[in-house]
Parts: sequence; structure tokens; C-alpha cells
Amino acid sequence: MLFNSFEFALFLPAVFLLYWLLLGKNRVQQNYLLLVSSYFFYGYWDWRFLGLILFSSLIDYFAGIKIHNASNNSHKKLWLYFSIFWNIGVLFFFKYFNFFIESFTDTFNLYPEGTSYTFLNIILPVGLSFYTFQTLSYTIDIYRGRFKPTYNLLDFLCFVSFFPQLVAGPIERATSLLPQFQKKRKFDLKKAKEGLRQILWGLFKKIVIADNLAVAVNEMYSNYEQFQSLELYYIAILYYFQLYCDFSGYVDIAIGTAKLFGFDLSVNFRMPHLSRSIRDFWRRWNITLSQWFRDYVYIPFVKNRTSNKLNTFLGLFITFTLIGFWHGANWNFLVFGVIHSILVIIYKITGVPKRKNFKSGLAFRFADITAIIISFNILIITLIIFRTPEVSLGFNIIGRIFSFNSDIDFNSVIGLKALFILPLLAIEIPNRWKDHPLQGLETYLPKIVRWIFYYVLIYLIIRYPGPEVDYIYFQF
Repeated sequence: MLFNSFEFALFLPAVFLLYWLLLGKNRVQQNYLLLVSSYFFYGYWDWRFLGLILFSSLIDYFAGIKIHNASNNSHKKLWLYFSIFWNIGVLFFFKYFNFFIESFTDTFNLYPEGTSYTFLNIILPVGLSFYTFQTLSYTIDIYRGRFKPTYNLLDFLCFVSFFPQLVAGPIERATSLLPQFQKKRKFDLKKAKEGLRQILWGLFKKIVIADNLAVAVNEMYSNYEQFQSLELYYIAILYYFQLYCDFSGYVDIAIGTAKLFGFDLSVNFRMPHLSRSIRDFWRRWNITLSQWFRDYVYIPFVKNRTSNKLNTFLGLFITFTLIGFWHGANWNFLVFGVIHSILVIIYKITGVPKRKNFKSGLAFRFADITAIIISFNILIITLIIFRTPEVSLGFNIIGRIFSFNSDIDFNSVIGLKALFILPLLAIEIPNRWKDHPLQGLETYLPKIVRWIFYYVLIYLIIRYPGPEVDYIYFQF
């Protein structure tokens, strides 16, 4: 079920009304409703994978209890490894099995030329990469003594399957989200209004900006030979904003929806196009994923080894390569991760730029602008590798960009797509210190102005929707 679908437009109000009007005074019944609604939401894509998410949840629920109650450290490790091997094993089988088998057979030429062969037709369950990481952090944190397990199965199942963030994040930690299922929730009108504003902004980014930009981006990548240097560079910029508005739009809707039910989810984006380096980019893009790899891959790797620069660089290389490969079982994602790991290491060696955050307001220093321009150009070029299924094709397009052929001949339909980006930047940049640009709108805009603004966004969503495109991060 897509957030921007008619089905969700019926599903969300129905669950909301049942949740607050009929069950508003009973936390347990509210949790039962959320669990049933979340499984219905997830099963709407493919009911066959409901068994997988339920079984995975049960394994980590019992593993967490066993780790906590184990009499010695060896027993704790045994249950921790059981949880890790199960989650990574499931992720490997559904997401990476065919990739490694195909790569192995191609590398060693196990099949003669002209021989036809098939591999397992494995379907990737939606959200698998997100909820496996979420439950993994649960058992690891229990093992580290940072969190005590819950003995309430209902609360844990809700934590794993909470429908707003189930299929594309944010990746929540048990320390943050699970306690919210364990306490009584009261309807907060102010939070609900904030949630609706964030949902509206997310729908605008997805339907008006991302889906319209997808038209130009898909046309270019289908016929890239017809485009010249500046045209390909222009399309690379459009692709970044398509990807950003598609993913961050989903997250805005997810966070806003959670607020309607009294929950707070983690911020997952901090205007990554204002990053001053690739390292800064990963502090602003899919923040919960970057933090997960930092806490459960990079820090343990460096901490358990001799403190020296070589181990630090190796830890960064492994971490960012895995971040790239997390996105999909294809060489382009692996190469994308390797490139970004090298860029992060270069940043670590040079130590510039050092300024991380911007103050509120419009003012930027010249050094800020320079760093942003350099970082953004590096980013959009590397995202070409991310976008193209074949690495050679990605480098071919990059080579055509750097041929510096100045001819511009694409049609106005593609050329005018940049106009969709202007309102995004005009609204986001002045409000970049907020969790989302419409946050606290009532504090500085009169009511009539606010409602005019809301109606304008609604009008644009209805009047200028792009062709319906699945959320890009669903495939990851």
C-alpha cells in the first residue's frame, strides 16, 4: 500500500478514528489495532511475507530475553550470534543470493558460452533491509547492556512492524521507539496538526517534484546516447532531486503519520544538498542508516583494534562500502560505496572543511558556498553510478559529461523540469534548521496566510501530479 494511493487515503483515517475514538483510553487495545493494521498494511503488497516478518520478530524477541537472562557471557554470545546469523542469513538469501551465485559463475566461466541457465526466482520482501536492521540493533543493544528486553510480545511485535516506518524507515532503535508502545498515549492536537503539515509536505515532494522529475530522468537514461555533456549534467542534477524528494518525501509522510498516533520517529534528512563534503552528506542523508553502520560496524571495528590511522581508514572503507552495498545486490551499488568510502577517507586525511552546521537564516560564508558547490558536484556525478544498473554504462555517461560538449538540444518538457526544484529550495533553505520546513508554521504566519499556503500545496498536488512511480527505496 503506497502512501500516495487512494487505498491509503481510506486506510489512514479509518485506523486513526478507531485508534482515538473507540480505543483512546486503552493502550493495549490501541497496540492490538496498530499491530493488525500494520500487518494488513504490509500484507497488502504480498501476504506471503507476513510469515517471514512474524517469524523474524519472534526469533529476536526470544533471543533478546535469552541474552538478558543468560548466566554467562558465552551463552549471551550464543544467542546474539543466533540472532545475527538469522537476520543476516535471511537478508543474504532474499537480497544477495542470486548476485553472488551469478557473479561466481560468471567469474569462473562455469557455464559454456551459449548455455542457458536460470537461478532461483527470489522476490525481495518490501522493507526487509529496514526491519532486519531494526531488530538486529535490539539484540545487540541488549547484549551490550544498553537496553533491557521487553517481555511483552505485543509491544515488541508493534515495534518491529509499526506501519508508518516499516517498509522504508527511518530505522528506529528499540531505546527510542519501543518505550512509546509501553506508555499510555493521549491525543495531542498540536502534534496532530504538525503531523498533517509534514504529511502534506511529503506528498508535495513525492507527487509534484519526484514523480515529475522521474519523466526526464527515465527518458535520459533510456536514451543517453542522444544527450550531450551539459544535458547529461543537467539530468544528473534532476536525478539527485528526484531521489531526495522521493525518499525524504516518504519519510516525511511516515513521521507525520506516526505523529497522528502520538509517536515520535527519528529525523532522517537534514538537507543533504547543503553538505560540505561526502562525509557531511552521510550525516544528512538517511541519517538512521548511517548511524546504524557507525554504531554497529565502524565503532566496533576500530575499537577492537590498535588505534592507528590505518585501522581508522580501513574501518571507514568497510563501513561506507557496506552502506553502498546495502542499497542493492548489484555491482553499481558496491562501486558507489567504494567511491564514497575513498572520498570519506580523503576528507579524513585532509581534515577540511571542518565547519559542520549552518546557523539559521539565509547568510552563508563564501567558504560554505564553495564547499557546498564542490560537494554537490561530486555527489551528483557519483550518483550516476548509483542510478545505472551497469557500472560501465555509468562511467560512460560520466565520460560524456566530461567531454565538455556544450550543445544543448533537449526539448522543453525536460528543460522545464528544473522549475519543480525552485519552490523546494525556496521553502527549505530558509527553514533548514527545522526538522521539516513547515514545522511551527503557526508561530510566524497568520492563519489566513497559512491556509492559503496549504491550499496552494494541495492544488499543486492535484493539478500537477507526475506519473505514478513506486518509491525508489522500496527496492532496497
